[in-house]
Amino acid sequence: MALLEGKTGLVFGVANKRSIAWAIAQALSREGMRLAFTYQGERLKEAVESLAATLPDSLILPCDVTSDAEVDSVFRTVDESFGRLDSLVHSVAFAPREDLENEFVKTSREGFKTAHDISAYSLVSLTRAALPLFQKSGGGSVLAMTYYGAEKVVEGYNLMGVAKAALEASVRYLAANLGPQNVRVNAISAGPVNTIAARGIKGFSDMLKHHADRAPLRRNVELEEVGNAALFLLSPMSSGITGEILFVDCGYNIIGL
Repeated sequence: MALLEGKTGLVFGVANKRSIAWAIAQALSREGMRLAFTYQGERLKEAVESLAATLPDSLILPCDVTSDAEVDSVFRTVDESFGRLDSLVHSVAFAPREDLENEFVKTSREGFKTAHDISAYSLVSLTRAALPLFQKSGGGSVLAMTYYGAEKVVEGYNLMGVAKAALEASVRYLAANLGPQNVRVNAISAGPVNTIAARGIKGFSDMLKHHADRAPLRRNVELEEVGNAALFLLSPMSSGITGEILFVDCGYNIIGL
């Protein structure tokens, strides 16, 4: 029997075949998990539909994570279709381009609010909405995606680094809050991966080269490696782990100079 046979999951953040969220979904599906996906706006609908169609019995739903009504609708439909939920994948982040490219001191008030709403608060709202479905499964596991720029200053990451720091703190507080309900909350801090979203970061190609040159494994992490780490954190194999930030970055984070 596959490791996750009979389990269900909901994935936020698939945009295309190079998305980290899609790599995670493939790993989960490979081990038998039935998945639901969300997309924001008609522009992404076709891409998510075509990818989800390659997996058995998948469900595709629209959702803007800044809308409580849309979030509630997603979980209501998942409840009607799956009857329960075992895993939630949060791979959602956004900051206005000008606030990423400007000096951090020039961050706009509106940009700051937008980045934190979408990139950090959405983890709280989605987890809260998932709780009744987790309870039907006797517990659940939540996984968020972060990056080293939440802990150290990374040139060009700016506002997103601050939003990811809030996300990581939210992981810890949610884990402490929900542990008594047998709900685990963790995050993966992946090294830079050549996704379409990452290419929007100024100097990203230089970042990739720097990581490959400095990381102990002397290379960049692969999408499949991130997916496999997610599989571990969302499976019973990690049943004693919660509130953790797992680095999957070829060891880059351990290097000082």
